[in-house]
Amino acid sequence: MNYGIAFTPLVPTIVLWIALAAIVVIALVLFVARARGAAVRVAALALFLLALSNPSFTREDRDPLTSVAAIVVDKSPSQNFGKRNQEAAKAQEALVDSLKKIKGLEVRVVDAGQADGETDGTKLFGALASALSDVPVDRVAGAFLITDGRVHDIPANAAALGFQAPVQALITGQKDERDRRIAITAAPRFGIVGQNQTISYKLDDQGVSGERAKVTVRRDGDVINERTLASGQSASVDVEIKHAGPNIVEIEASPLERELTPVNNRAVVAIDGVRDKLRVLLVSGEPHSGERTWRNLLKSDASVDLVHFTILRPPEKQDGTPINELSLIAFPTRELFQQHINEFQLIIFDRYARQGVLPIAYFDNIARYVRAGGAVLVSAGPDYASTTSIWRTPLDTVLPAEPVGVTEKPFYAHLSDIGKRHPVTRGLEGAAFEPPHWSRFFRTVDTRNSVNPPVMTGADGKPLLFLSRFGEGRVALLLSDHIWLWARGYEGGGPHLDLLRRMSHWLMKQPDLDEEALRLQVQGKDLVVVRQTMADNVQPVSVTSPSGISHDLTLSPGDPGEWRASLPANELGLWQATDGTLKALINVGPTNPKEFSEVTSTTETLKPLTQATGGSSVRIADGGSVELPRIVPVRSTGVFAGDGWMGVRMRDASVVKGVGVLPIFAGLIGLLLLLGAFAATWVREGR
Repeated sequence: MNYGIAFTPLVPTIVLWIALAAIVVIALVLFVARARGAAVRVAALALFLLALSNPSFTREDRDPLTSVAAIVVDKSPSQNFGKRNQEAAKAQEALVDSLKKIKGLEVRVVDAGQADGETDGTKLFGALASALSDVPVDRVAGAFLITDGRVHDIPANAAALGFQAPVQALITGQKDERDRRIAITAAPRFGIVGQNQTISYKLDDQGVSGERAKVTVRRDGDVINERTLASGQSASVDVEIKHAGPNIVEIEASPLERELTPVNNRAVVAIDGVRDKLRVLLVSGEPHSGERTWRNLLKSDASVDLVHFTILRPPEKQDGTPINELSLIAFPTRELFQQHINEFQLIIFDRYARQGVLPIAYFDNIARYVRAGGAVLVSAGPDYASTTSIWRTPLDTVLPAEPVGVTEKPFYAHLSDIGKRHPVTRGLEGAAFEPPHWSRFFRTVDTRNSVNPPVMTGADGKPLLFLSRFGEGRVALLLSDHIWLWARGYEGGGPHLDLLRRMSHWLMKQPDLDEEALRLQVQGKDLVVVRQTMADNVQPVSVTSPSGISHDLTLSPGDPGEWRASLPANELGLWQATDGTLKALINVGPTNPKEFSEVTSTTETLKPLTQATGGSSVRIADGGSVELPRIVPVRSTGVFAGDGWMGVRMRDASVVKGVGVLPIFAGLIGLLLLLGAFAATWVREGR
């Protein structure tokens, strides 16, 4: 119980102060004049003033509140190294037992720092703040951190904690730990396809010096550089950007003897390949209604550098007009098809027939260009089935089908079973309906002896579009010249932009449009495995996390031609996936994750904060067994740690359960006091 006196004045406070001033003046006058009964008179006036202030005796019934101590257990990936997790578990158990023996102390335990694939580094103080968010400041007894010391959200000062109590750090791990890592010091985010980019890195050994390591550099899994470096030495490597999209570069150092973990021996850089201007050569054989369809499409693509020639005056059309009076330019066949042919990513023949403009030898150059990795697209009309067809050239060795005639009848283009799976034609707007929601074509070229099934069919189920591979190159054959009807909006038009753009980019080897591919994607907090295939089923995929843990996933069908599976992306670093044939890589998070930058345990990072709060930072497992300092309650000092002990600050917080009030001048007691005071004054005056 707590006892006290409370005042509830019967008059305004200003009246009390005026009365007090008047009594003081009267007292001074009486005492100076040595008036008879001065002390009695002043006492009577004082009692009267006290009665006006209405004092009361109070009694409070209070229940003491417990002090609260928080234990934050580090569950970050670096705690998996060595025996740190086992040490932390033993320390937690012993610490909880010791704290629960202290009377009036509440213990709260919270895990923190778990890997989630998003948070970079170990965050313990955020978890501590959450654990104590509902605890008043005057009840916080302290905080204990069980960690390896590598904490990345340490407050700048003790005031930022939000409470005045000791922070104690119990450090797991051994004093003599050693580790090796590759640190990326400079790396580009983007690079032009076909050009080199420079990556700088450093061999960072902790706990040792003078050691040497073999460093291997890989691009998309293929070794491109090897060298030997000494501890602390920096180096750089030039990496050619081979393709558009992410180019995954791994830099891996050989293991260090007795090192803590090999996980951070490898650093990963993802460089997004950006194509420079794609050079496309468009050759139009003769003017026709859809001639500008290809030109308009390619000119609208800012990434395409288009060279376009239309054969308006073939050799047989001679009218005697001198060359210097014609507004036409000569077709530079030798420069285009012999000297600079390999500078083009795509050659398009739009209704082109042999007209004596291109010698037969140049078609042989084009066939070699395809096999070496080039691309050719033939947009065919009746010319493809004529006696002057480009099929009747050395180019026939890379064309997917032989022409045999022309069918003139209206029809709707349909996706074949293969086409429904192929990335170029899959999901074309309007394809899911019967008939498809696009306009009809009215002519198609008949073919035979095709080297592979078509992705689109035309009249009577005959092939309409072939997408084929020859050697390292690719060829597309569109067997109708009526695609312009879709572009002009005839009968509602059709998805010509999607189809022609996808076809062009597939020919130019855009990775996203490959028929057989294994990809890894990060969606939210999940890692999604996508298998693109033309087959009816797929093999299970093995996914390896940055820490080396393998997961075997069975994929489920999604969109036609796609199979998917997912798992939590709960680690930062390089994830790898393979189905035995294809391999995919993706880097989750930053290039140099904080969690793996420094993994040796230390007492130094937390020491400034713990000492500022009166606590300490001590190692608990130096000798192989876990030994905790003695835990003691402390009330009247600002020091909460010493040789072999740690303290918690015990608080005196309480809650009021009841209050008793006894007015002093109420009722008979007050009346008697006042009457007695004035009676004493009268008696003194009567003498």
